[in-house]
Amino acid sequence: MITIYHRFNTSFNQLPTCIMALATSFLLFLSFSFWFNALATSHASPTAPFLFPETKATVVPNPRRFFSPHLLSAPLPTNSFFQNFVVGKGEEPEYIHPYLVKTTTSSLSLSYPSRLSNSSLVRQVFVPDLTITSLNKTSPRSIRNTRHRISSFSDLSVTLDLTSSNLRFFLVRGSPFLTFRTISRSTTGLSISTTHPILSFSSTDSLTKHTVKLNNGQTWLFHTSVPLPLTHSTSQITSSDFSGVIRIAILPDSNAKYEAILDKYSPCYPISGHVELTMPFRLEYTWKKKGRGKLLLLAHPLHRRLLSGNNVLAGFKYKSIDGDLVGVIGYSWVLKLKPVPVTWHSIGGIRGKHFPEIVSALQDDVDALNSTTISTSSSYFYGKSIARAARLALIAEEVRFPKAIPLVAKFLRDSIQPWLDGNYGRNGFLYERQWSGLVTKLGSSNSSEDFGFGIYNDHHFHLGYFAYAIAVLAKIDPEWGRQYRPLAYSLMADYMNIGLGSFSYSFYPQVRCFDLWKLHSWAAGLYNFSDGRNQESTSEAVNAYYSAALLGLAYKDNHLKGIGSTLAALEILSAQTWWHVRKGDDMYGKEFTKKNRLVGILWANMRDSKLWFAPAELKACRLGIQVLPISPITEVLFSDADFARDVVEWASPSLSLSGVGESWKDFVYALKGIYNYGSAINSIRKLKVHDDGNSLANLLWWIHSRGG
Repeated sequence: MITIYHRFNTSFNQLPTCIMALATSFLLFLSFSFWFNALATSHASPTAPFLFPETKATVVPNPRRFFSPHLLSAPLPTNSFFQNFVVGKGEEPEYIHPYLVKTTTSSLSLSYPSRLSNSSLVRQVFVPDLTITSLNKTSPRSIRNTRHRISSFSDLSVTLDLTSSNLRFFLVRGSPFLTFRTISRSTTGLSISTTHPILSFSSTDSLTKHTVKLNNGQTWLFHTSVPLPLTHSTSQITSSDFSGVIRIAILPDSNAKYEAILDKYSPCYPISGHVELTMPFRLEYTWKKKGRGKLLLLAHPLHRRLLSGNNVLAGFKYKSIDGDLVGVIGYSWVLKLKPVPVTWHSIGGIRGKHFPEIVSALQDDVDALNSTTISTSSSYFYGKSIARAARLALIAEEVRFPKAIPLVAKFLRDSIQPWLDGNYGRNGFLYERQWSGLVTKLGSSNSSEDFGFGIYNDHHFHLGYFAYAIAVLAKIDPEWGRQYRPLAYSLMADYMNIGLGSFSYSFYPQVRCFDLWKLHSWAAGLYNFSDGRNQESTSEAVNAYYSAALLGLAYKDNHLKGIGSTLAALEILSAQTWWHVRKGDDMYGKEFTKKNRLVGILWANMRDSKLWFAPAELKACRLGIQVLPISPITEVLFSDADFARDVVEWASPSLSLSGVGESWKDFVYALKGIYNYGSAINSIRKLKVHDDGNSLANLLWWIHSRGG
């Protein structure tokens, strides 16, 4: 449009002024209309949002047990930081930094956890340092539900009510204070007990600050919004007439500056926190607060790396399994990160001299598709199979072998459509309303099928593979892509429903798996674990958001591309921060760091060296599950050649162990190719078996794009 305007403007100089003005106005109108329509096109959906056929899942727990009634009409979280509070009996602890929090029907226990660390695992130990309840609990017969209730939740907080004790807790992530008040305006008798004998107890003259020293060396500060007389015994602190707000914080260091900081910022407390992805590679945290003064919160190491323009109290620290938590002042944070390239093909390209070898393998892999029928009914392994085939089309583009592309497109159409149309025999995707999301036919009635997909395990893993294959097919067959766009977006939105343009996905929760405070995903769903949520395969999580970004590329939707790229970048940074264990790191202790280069399963409250499917000594399996699938985004995930060398040298001896299948060599040699092209290509040429989501063509593409 700028070019058109310039061309017309040169001849308009010869026209009368009034005509020139009218013409100029008309051209400006055309220009604005052009850009407006272009913007609208990138966000708008061609049809209404698609909802998969409904089913009644029999394996999901009843959310009415723990959520307040007013929350049940909207989608509910299934992989959240407080999931233990709403599944099972709701009594397993959750790690709400810097405290472990455990709740029962009428009490809440708080623990500033100690840490157990050895060469196999790192785990925080829950001990109920303080237990808070009411002295005059309501009789169970006089209230409808005696369980604790979730009365509100947000990206960064959850509000938990102990109805029978008339207590409401504002559990805000990263708050050095536990904050609570009475639910109703009436007063209640308050009891705060401890498993550690109380050595000393003191109060200020104003009775708004109280200091408790325990025999385990801990010192706790109580700040109250109104004067509160408290009495104590060797194991209990009580008040017969509590109302108002109490903020409890452990004093993490005997340094007087720590206490002064907690005193200064105790009057201002957060009650909720929200995250906005306002533009690509930028997050904004905003907390709703009450009280007076400025807000004090804690940032984990990745926050610190990305924080922009905040007042950081570098010397004010709390310990954490995720690294030191450092004080930050302000009710709004901005996190900025460097963009990552989201591309269909290798970032650096491949030299033409390597094309013949890749084409030869590609021809064999594509020919095999003609005689291949995907026999598995598993949503996970089926997804890997179609994503594997989709890679062949993109490799064919890159090495200029176009005749393979129609064959791959046909295979993808025949394989993907039955799952989207609901015609894939024993399995397929369905929608259930209790928790608002996709389940599989098999998983809806059996929680062990599809790796627990029916109870919301691993959604981003399974659906990420489908999203990848759909994105590639939409790219190489645009007509098919237009026809299936609503289904593609709906499938992707099940795990990445966040600001997707004009689509209104009111039937999915926001970013089902991604944790906007930790900045990575969780894979475990509606099951209570003593160590909270967990995730094993960071690379498959990266693949999920990378695949969503590719959908944006395929559909020329820059908004979707930006969201997917941002979450992929954050997942990569989190993997490099918490899963990749580098020599000299001190986050997990000397023993664990010495024996491990990769975490196996990362839990909210534990780091484990073993996998769900393999013991810790099978290190090649651990390497593989943190690398697969191999695609262009793998270049970004493992961009550090020195670390890749350390990981390969650490894992390679296990290749000879019983239990390590031949296919795991794919990923060991792939990482080796980052720093030793010659050795890696020779090893790959000898392989006879490959991972079911990989192929010889893909391995050769990867190695030749590394060097040579």
